[in-house]
Amino acid sequence: MFSYRATCRVIYGDTDNMGQAYYGNYFRWFEIGRSEMFRSLGLSYKAVEDNGIFLPVSEAHCKYAKPAKYDDVLVIETSLDATMKAGLKFDYKIYKEDGKTLLAKGYTKHPYINQEGKVVRPPGFIDKILAKAGSRDGRPITETSDLENRNPISTE
Repeated sequence: MFSYRATCRVIYGDTDNMGQAYYGNYFRWFEIGRSEMFRSLGLSYKAVEDNGIFLPVSEAHCKYAKPAKYDDVLVIETSLDATMKAGLKFDYKIYKEDGKTLLAKGYTKHPYINQEGKVVRPPGFIDKILAKAGSRDGRPITETSDLENRNPISTE
């Protein structure tokens, strides 16, 4: 399984009058994690769509543990579960900046859809990317984003 860490900061517009993040923003942060993971593999969501494949969300779940608050730096850990036959499942954990305090966890499922709106098998160009994210010597590859410059760095 491939895992990637990205960061973002809770802005004032993300919060309610108690200074806590609005619950719907966690799904937006899941999307940030998903998009940054694709970029770390050399493929943007735009490039996927330019190749005639779309990955709409068909299922989403979030379990909240503690609230994110205004100005918190969030660490979004995204793991790829490629066991879906005609799609992808992403698992997420959102931590405070310390990387230990869990704020929320969840998942999203995404079928592969062509331009006609039909579910299709995994396209070859995505299979190559998933193979690249596979294991080295039987161990999972783990990437993380450096909090200062957001560059992917290996944790192995």
